[in-house]
Amino acid sequence: MPSVAWMFPIRDAIAVVDPELRVHGIAGLRIADAAIMPTVVSGNTNAATIMIGERGADRVREPLRLAA
Repeated sequence: MPSVAWMFPIRDAIAVVDPELRVHGIAGLRIADAAIMPTVVSGNTNAATIMIGERGADRVREPLRLAA
């Protein structure tokens, strides 16, 4: 069963977020949870979900680091 907010590298009709976790068509909104996985991992989703959250946090903080 696929997730509900798929991530694809290009703007695709079925993609909800881009690789930067930004939601297409809604400025300032990001999704950083297991819903963005195009396919669900066969094992425990905890580690993958934590990594998505960590990468999302990095993406949000990146402009702040560049400005400093």
